[in-house]
Amino acid sequence: MKYAIVFERTPSGYSAYVPDLPGCVAAAGSYEAVEKMIREAVLLHLEALRGDGDPIPEPSTSVGSVEVSVPR
Repeated sequence: MKYAIVFERTPSGYSAYVPDLPGCVAAAGSYEAVEKMIREAVLLHLEALRGDGDPIPEPSTSVGSVEVSVPR
């Protein structure tokens, strides 16, 4: 499965969350560290859902970007 992950810069480093997995979050001082942590968090989150007998959500979030020109 391939889940979309949102990475955000914070005053102390980076945070990440998975929109399709509420509560699946990570925070770290560097992008590399938070990327590793969120990958582990997703695996643990899915294992917990399975262990509780809950369904595993299908990935449904898509990510895109738009370019805009801001008048000066």
